[in-house]
Amino acid sequence: MTSRAKVIAFANQKGGVAKTTTTLNLAAAFAEEGHRVLCVDMDPQGNLTMSQGIDPDSLERSMFDVLVHDLPIREVIRSREIDVACASIDLAGAELAMSMKIGRERSLQKALRAVEGDYDFICIDTPPSLGLLTINALTAAHKVIVPVQCEYLSMRGLIQLQNTLSMIRENLNPDVDIEGILPTLVDTRTIHAKEAIEILEENFGDRVFASRIKKTVRFAEAPVRGMSVLKYDPDGMAAQSYRDLAKEVLSNGQR
Repeated sequence: MTSRAKVIAFANQKGGVAKTTTTLNLAAAFAEEGHRVLCVDMDPQGNLTMSQGIDPDSLERSMFDVLVHDLPIREVIRSREIDVACASIDLAGAELAMSMKIGRERSLQKALRAVEGDYDFICIDTPPSLGLLTINALTAAHKVIVPVQCEYLSMRGLIQLQNTLSMIRENLNPDVDIEGILPTLVDTRTIHAKEAIEILEENFGDRVFASRIKKTVRFAEAPVRGMSVLKYDPDGMAAQSYRDLAKEVLSNGQR
């Protein structure tokens, strides 16, 4: 019996919280530890796909075809640093195209069944909304990691995400749970960031990861080169913080 992959969705309906950065770099850190990893790009912007040096506009088939036309997911997987199930801009039309489909919330879950024995981890990047693509990701996932930018406004979104999660638990996926909340884009020099992390910890306790992802220009530079920050700047602070996060996740949340 092959063991099934642990499926982790990365979700926050607010954009610009380093969600794609976290999906890719945590996946790369798992791969560094010897795990087999698949990243699934569910964002029509295709940033994860691009950050592995793949041009979304050059793709004949993408996650759109998997979700809408039940194309086997293996046909849209490309092997780079990690394996990537690629997205392209036509994914933006997927929600509308799937709206008449029976079991539309489970399209991704169904697609992943064919490959769940091939990987140890499947990491799903989601768009900055709580629409049908994100719901597909949360329905397919065992755990959710929530990257949160350390400012008050982005924390309000956590409440909406929790409401969506409880709706999904009730109707679609009773076992999905938040693995942890990850403070990102932390500017350690500001009092504001420190206060924001304190508020997070008051509200979510030990669900907040001990790892902190600090602001650094490396996160902007690496995707342009088509690689993770672990490959681009392996000895840097940014790469190390994702290795630390990987250890936290692999230790099953013993913080």
